[in-house]
Amino acid sequence: MKKTIIALIALALTVAVVGPVLAEDPAQEAAQEQRAEMKNLRKEIVKLKYVRAQDIEKLLYTFVSRDGRIMVNTNMPAVLTVSDTPENVEKILAAIRELDVKPADVLFTVQLVLGSEADAVTDAELQNDPIVKELRKLLRFKGYTLLDATLVRTVNRDNAKVKFGPKAEFELDLRPDVAGDSKPPVIKTDIQLERIEQLGFAAEKPITNVATLIRTTLNVKSGERTVVGVSKLDGGDKGLILIISAKIVD
Repeated sequence: MKKTIIALIALALTVAVVGPVLAEDPAQEAAQEQRAEMKNLRKEIVKLKYVRAQDIEKLLYTFVSRDGRIMVNTNMPAVLTVSDTPENVEKILAAIRELDVKPADVLFTVQLVLGSEADAVTDAELQNDPIVKELRKLLRFKGYTLLDATLVRTVNRDNAKVKFGPKAEFELDLRPDVAGDSKPPVIKTDIQLERIEQLGFAAEKPITNVATLIRTTLNVKSGERTVVGVSKLDGGDKGLILIISAKIVD
């Protein structure tokens, strides 16, 4: 009987000691696995060429695991640091290659034409212009004079400003946004044409009056030429016609 009691006591003590150890095993295993994963994390420093790190950071986080990190320093916008499992780092690097691409160069050809209801004279270079022929059918203007023409080159999503006109009295602001998923690509362009009139000087500084003549957003296919808009001049019988073409260049 005594031997039986002693054996039961020994068994109870063994269970009491082993039980807590077994209860801690899942947590210990999870911790060990996490430490192993941390040791296997791959770290990369990526130098960007065309985009800023803070502009693509949120997009890249869709590929990041629970233990992964993407670090960005606003003082170094062309650099980001990636830390994650090797598989996820490869996904992140592939996404960066898709995003960090050279923006498209866009070349605009701009013409500023003066239309007149009273004067029927049309410049020789506009006589056979297909757009002017169409304008004759749609507008009351009888004569068309080319005031100025210029080329404007900029990169995608950058603003470009140019002054032109007989006295450089007009300022044109263009901002293209290329949609590359169509052929030919569509160039969505914010356009603003202003006339700047100098009224005089005060304290040796010029006094000017700025009037917005045309402000619009236009979708233009690469290689297409079109009328942006028409603006009446001082409510008279003349009007300004802005014609542009846009083309993506290498």
